[in-house]
Amino acid sequence: MIGQMDVISFGQVFLELVFGHIHGLPAPGQEVFTDDFAISCGGAVSCATAAARAGASAGLCTLLGDDLGSQVVVEHCEREGIDLSSSAWVRRRVTGITTVFNFDGDRSFVTHVPPRPADEPRPTQRWAGMVRSHRPAWCYLHAGPGKQDFLREARELGAKTLVDVNLETSERSPADVIECVQLADVFVPNEAELVLLTRTDGLESALEAALPWGTPVVVKRGEGGALIVGPDGMLPVAEGVAPVEVADRTGAGDAFAGGMIAALARGLPLQHAVVAGNGAGSEAVGRLGAVGPVRVQGLSTVMARDHSLRERTANR
Repeated sequence: MIGQMDVISFGQVFLELVFGHIHGLPAPGQEVFTDDFAISCGGAVSCATAAARAGASAGLCTLLGDDLGSQVVVEHCEREGIDLSSSAWVRRRVTGITTVFNFDGDRSFVTHVPPRPADEPRPTQRWAGMVRSHRPAWCYLHAGPGKQDFLREARELGAKTLVDVNLETSERSPADVIECVQLADVFVPNEAELVLLTRTDGLESALEAALPWGTPVVVKRGEGGALIVGPDGMLPVAEGVAPVEVADRTGAGDAFAGGMIAALARGLPLQHAVVAGNGAGSEAVGRLGAVGPVRVQGLSTVMARDHSLRERTANR
């Protein structure tokens, strides 16, 4: 056994190209300009980063490969002190590429995910082994098809699990998501995700539908904080939310989860952990990119070499 961590974040990672503060998306043939741009990391790395910044020992279990996105993730994790020993490397492109456009308080995305070879094992097939060898107190992952067996094994191994979800999976695979939630220790959807998942017409009905699942549900409500729902009723938690100028909402939910897990790993009760999650989410929306702009050391080296070549060429 390698040694226990507070949390391992499981899932895919993305190279994010984040554009901020445009007045609207360009029409066909149109070009728009913005002064705000950042390269950032997304996906599972966002939760691990928030947890590490909150003082937790955090690991990332993902697939890394021969691409710029993987390089950015590795360099970022080294700077943040995130353990990559549970991640695996393959000789192909694996990192998703996401362009994020922020406009009028909303966002739009264009994303490419490299296809996975048919004969390559699914990442979830090695997740339980990582829990067995690293013994995290908490695991973070998104609910969905094929995750149920891992959640069962994590529970048998003594790890607690905090699961999230997105709108696409809520719509496409509600039964799988609900089964994952029932196997988890905490579920952290936002309001729209919970309403869609429960096929109800509003938050109140969605909360009633979620009660029989038996898992505490923490509904993320942005600047409104969060709502804890469980057998003892409903508790709104607004503490921890900070007034910030919103730059980019991308990854705020993952940051919320990371802040929460760091507090839970310290033994704090759920209500206090939600306060910590509110703070981490507030901090995240105040910057471009899920973890903030990242330095790309390898890219900087290429740029420096290119600049030197141009200088030598100009002096000939």
